[in-house]
Amino acid sequence: MGPPIHTVLMGTCASLFCALSFAQPLGLPPVPVPANNPQTPEKIALGDKLFNDKRFSSTGDVSCATCHDPKKAFTDSPLVTSEGINKLTGTRNAPTVINSAYFTLFFWDGRSPDMEDQAQHPIINPVEMGLANHDPVLKVVRSDPEYVAAFKKVFGKEGTQVTMTQVQQAIASFERTIVSGDSPFDQWYFGKRQDAISDQAKRGFDVFMNKGRCVSCHTIEQDHALFTDNRFHNIGVGVNRIQADIGTLAPAFLKAKAAGTDVDKAVLTNPKASELGRFAVTDTLDEIGSFKTSTLRNVSVTAPFMHDGSLATLRDVVEHYNNGGITKKTDAVNDFLSGGIRPLELNDDEISDLVAFLETLTSPQFAAQKAASLNPASCNVSTTKLAATAMPMTTEGTAP
Repeated sequence: MGPPIHTVLMGTCASLFCALSFAQPLGLPPVPVPANNPQTPEKIALGDKLFNDKRFSSTGDVSCATCHDPKKAFTDSPLVTSEGINKLTGTRNAPTVINSAYFTLFFWDGRSPDMEDQAQHPIINPVEMGLANHDPVLKVVRSDPEYVAAFKKVFGKEGTQVTMTQVQQAIASFERTIVSGDSPFDQWYFGKRQDAISDQAKRGFDVFMNKGRCVSCHTIEQDHALFTDNRFHNIGVGVNRIQADIGTLAPAFLKAKAAGTDVDKAVLTNPKASELGRFAVTDTLDEIGSFKTSTLRNVSVTAPFMHDGSLATLRDVVEHYNNGGITKKTDAVNDFLSGGIRPLELNDDEISDLVAFLETLTSPQFAAQKAASLNPASCNVSTTKLAATAMPMTTEGTAP
């Protein structure tokens, strides 16, 4: 057990966030926190401010929260792929930040080793926040009186002593507080409340565990469920569109990478390069078209799905897997498809049951948020507020 960290939990009305519970969310393990970036209330509040600061974009109208909007379950739903400065569109769908603290690698292709490293890249990506370098960020945090005071209090640094390292650490600390469990599934499976989910959802859970084989990648442990194996798989999304080009595209990408091409920029600006997936990071042929296993928590409020946002509904997702890694039954299966992907032979009722189960993975605060968005007159949602909780965490050593 370490010192307390902040957990962001969203209220139904009044302020957007409030501390609804002082207990660790049901269904989740302690949040892993690196030893070289411990959580403090002041650091988290600073990270919150940085996360929402639009001055860190070249146009002054894009922040981290633009693509990871707290009012949209920390996504930019319903956009298929994200929009950055000047409405420029990248190649990938913005995944939710919720529970991203449990990932071991970051971005869809795992090109960042930790949350701290991840935080620096969107700022200088030409289709995201669009800065040429990080100097404008440092100019702001070294001169804005509120930031000057905050960095002095949190890190004991001021002026040129403040670097991107501290900026990234603060943002990551805030992101580690965006945690949610206690879904109807958690109440049923871990809390032993038999009435927490419907009979249809219970049948869907049986499909999930058995005939559908979903649990192979979207894992459930004895005392918690992250619904991800933190690995990368080619499931036939996106890569099918570039099959004819892989023989020339892959070697060309490796050549460009060796010549200094920035992978982060390439995969978000070149649609074909984007579909190379994990291969763009590792240069490993059997990882062509492989992408990170997303958590399934809150999937009913974070559509569209997959790295390219190409599947609009949960039923579309299930049908894609049911077809054995192809969206249309007439499509060809790509040569790099992961071995575990094969037709499931689920009938319509089983598909509906599985979707019903997936809908039980939504935490109550985000279910309430979705309900409020469908009926805006019922709730006046205002800006972000954080309050301290006493959620347990673990401390993991990382290289400085």
